[in-house]
Amino acid sequence: MARLRLCFPKGHGKSRGDDCRVLSGIIFVSYSGLRWRDAPKDCDPCKALYNRWKRWGAMVFSPG
Repeated sequence: MARLRLCFPKGHGKSRGDDCRVLSGIIFVSYSGLRWRDAPKDCDPCKALYNRWKRWGAMVFSPG
């Protein structure tokens, strides 16, 4: 997790949820093929999972 922390974007004022918990939720949803709203409640709100997945994906796959 320490190596992955370097890849996570920094917050913008508001405190964010635990990156490890969010990442676990994203992996769970992706692996199981569930909809975002069916993610386990202990991960984070489903909208937060989706938004982070979208943001992190844009960060990783954006040119430059």
